[in-house]
Amino acid sequence: MTVTNDIKYVGVNDHQIDLFEGQYAVPNGMAYNSYAIIDEKIAIMDSVDIRFADEWIENVRATLDGRKPDYLIIQHMEPDHSSSIMRFIESFPDVKIVGSAKAFSMMKGFFGNDFANQRIVVGEGDKLCLGSHELTFITAPMVHWPEVIMTYDAADKILFSADAFGKFGALDVEEDWACEARRYYIGIVGKYGAQVQSVLKKIAELKIDMICPLHGPVIKENLDYYINLYDIWSSYRPETEGVCIAYTSIYGNTKAAVELLASELVKNGVRVAVNDLARCDMHEAVEDAFRYDRLVLATTTYNADIFPFMKEFIDHLTERNFQNRRVAFIENGSWAPMATKVMKSMLEKSKNLTYANTEAKIISALNDDSRSQILALVDEYSK
Repeated sequence: MTVTNDIKYVGVNDHQIDLFEGQYAVPNGMAYNSYAIIDEKIAIMDSVDIRFADEWIENVRATLDGRKPDYLIIQHMEPDHSSSIMRFIESFPDVKIVGSAKAFSMMKGFFGNDFANQRIVVGEGDKLCLGSHELTFITAPMVHWPEVIMTYDAADKILFSADAFGKFGALDVEEDWACEARRYYIGIVGKYGAQVQSVLKKIAELKIDMICPLHGPVIKENLDYYINLYDIWSSYRPETEGVCIAYTSIYGNTKAAVELLASELVKNGVRVAVNDLARCDMHEAVEDAFRYDRLVLATTTYNADIFPFMKEFIDHLTERNFQNRRVAFIENGSWAPMATKVMKSMLEKSKNLTYANTEAKIISALNDDSRSQILALVDEYSK
């Protein structure tokens, strides 16, 4: 794939993978992106997962048509982007490795070698001239590892953005960008909103015509749309007006309350996403919680605590700095109900949460009293 006249795509698609980072379902696979900048000198931007090293190196050889790379730039040391470094050096022994100081420390850990005799250490504002293309390096610590750098090519006005602006899914599958980019961002980068905000301020000073991430498609049009979404996500603002309902139900009674709530909200024109935490993709549910401006947590008291799937869900939210939302609770218990108390205690460190005035309590099964509480919550959450 041609990115520009001088920049070619040399990455690979992975349809063997089922769980990215051992936890995120990727039914449409993953792309491990790598780019060749071909000038008086040649720079290869990032490596790929070791399982695809041979395919990647063949892509590089075919693209360079007999020339050899001068530099391998490593922006991020996570193994899906770095584990083929040794294979690349075996194929091109004279290549210089470019990365941050922390990246080379990590290489020592991964490979037992920090490439002292062939490395170029770069930091904020450092430049690398390839000829007509001059690359400027931008430090991006904790987006989402501490060693990360991004690279700006002033000639073609391209930002090589490391994992930022990436998404799940291989490049040979067409799908909506925002849905899988949102799930990717919230799951993997979501904790580090402040660091993303810092990088957004840096790149706001650049003239960018194109973004080349390490996962997902090259972004060539409507860049303001993508950057605005990153600003929303990293500042923990709701993206969409609507209600995310996350629930667990043992014998169907809490589910019945949720179904009543959801159906009445929909009748009032409210957008609703319902997630049965025992059966849905947990990370899709987390995505919904961050996407919408209102959240309902519905669960049972269980062993003087809450049902395990709800506990896991709230842990995912708080780990990723969940904040700036309206939250309502529905609890169920046959005796000593305390689920709402437990859920509130788990959310204590979350910032700027506004709790609904209505707290619905079910004693075993819905009755007239608890139905009226659900309908009161409908009224409150329809505004």
